Amino acid sequence: MQATAHSMIDEVDSFKYRVPRPNYLPHKPGLDETIIEEYNVPLGRPSEREHAEYYLKMKRAAQEMGITKPKGYNVSFHTNPEMEKHHFGQTHPMKPWRLTLSKSLISAYGMNFAMDNYISRAATYEELASFHTTDYLDFLATVPPEPVPRDVDNQNPDLKFNLGGSDCPLFEGLYNYCSMSAGGSLDAARKLCTKQSDIAIAWGGGLHHAKRMEASGFCYINDIVVAILQLLRCFPRVLYIDIDVHHGDGVEEAFFSTDRVMTVSFHKYDPLNFFPGTGGLEDNGPKNEQNPGAHHALNVPLNDGITDEQYYELFTTIIGQTIEKFRPSAICLQCGADSLAGDRLGRFNLQVQGHGACVEFCKGLNIPLLLVGGGGYTPRNVARAWAYETSIAIEQILGEPRQNKNSAKKLQEIVQHVSEQLRFVEAAPSVQFQHIPPDLGGIRDEVEQKLQEEKEEKDPFLRREKEEAIGTAMEY
Repeated sequence: MQATAHSMIDEVDSFKYRVPRPNYLPHKPGLDETIIEEYNVPLGRPSEREHAEYYLKMKRAAQEMGITKPKGYNVSFHTNPEMEKHHFGQTHPMKPWRLTLSKSLISAYGMNFAMDNYISRAATYEELASFHTTDYLDFLATVPPEPVPRDVDNQNPDLKFNLGGSDCPLFEGLYNYCSMSAGGSLDAARKLCTKQSDIAIAWGGGLHHAKRMEASGFCYINDIVVAILQLLRCFPRVLYIDIDVHHGDGVEEAFFSTDRVMTVSFHKYDPLNFFPGTGGLEDNGPKNEQNPGAHHALNVPLNDGITDEQYYELFTTIIGQTIEKFRPSAICLQCGADSLAGDRLGRFNLQVQGHGACVEFCKGLNIPLLLVGGGGYTPRNVARAWAYETSIAIEQILGEPRQNKNSAKKLQEIVQHVSEQLRFVEAAPSVQFQHIPPDLGGIRDEVEQKLQEEKEEKDPFLRREKEEAIGTAMEY
């Protein structure tokens, strides 16, 4: 019976289920067989006991808000919950749990019921090797995590491929994280190729800085390139658009010498002070006119503080002309949320509505559309942006506005009535100035604070904890 239990465990595909991976060393075969049966319950069904209540709650929310599947086209949503559990490090700007936050907000509005939902499998080694070198992949798959804490004397100087250090740290489960990210984008691209979807969403992708054999800018595997290579199997020409605050250098470099992919990147540009320092206005692909990729890389370098109105006018004008000239068969739009105002690493003043307007413009072109994530280092803003852009994809208004029953005539009558009443109010009489005594409450607080500080100074444990500066600010 124990051999049977082992064989049943081996058949379980852990990427298909939200529940954790089963224990591979069973000690009680009879009990284990019962547990294994629970893993075979399909995901997202009301019969799944631990999720039935949540499922029904979200279904009611969708019904109350009028969330329905869009008419005339299909939208697919691709996630992998296992990817969200990884951790770059306490002080690292990249927070994979921003995907959990985004997905939860999307579910809370009931938007899942308007889409085809998929738990994406991890990309295989061969799929990743369609772009990345085998030497790089082998090293990525076998290199151990960096010791923590990392300091000046502990930087793993022997590491290569730009791995390790503050930008691209080596954390537990790194290769799995990368393959899951690429798997979501690849799965979404396949749905467009098979015409099962007209719009495919993979917010876990969009890592546009990774090179063929080098990590860069928090990106290890370039899922976008892998996905576009899949699209090129079915579509003659693919347009890649990047609205991340950083230049999409990895994707541009990957398709530098082809005329089947055109890249357009809108980004903050400062060669000396802002990563990656590339993407100038004159950088338009190979300088050799005989190279097929010449003029197929368009860069829109921007300065700090651009607004929604400026950005949208620039975006619609440039993309409109590009569509007319290039005639793409499919579009991949990288929706990096670090171009939003208030981002931890961003420099623009875009609001969620302005960022989403770019998605709406691309959707209106009626061309197969792949939406991927990207940057975004203030998780609450990331969740708001990607939830809003998901609603654009499914053509739903989140929170139907109430009918305005306040006519202009009625409001004018109210103003006239209030003005008439004010005619009868006498002018305010003069008042003699009097000395206002100080606020005793503030003085009392200062005294109590001083007493508390003296108490802490006398406590050796509190004093030592304060001197060591234990604890860091949380990232929200």
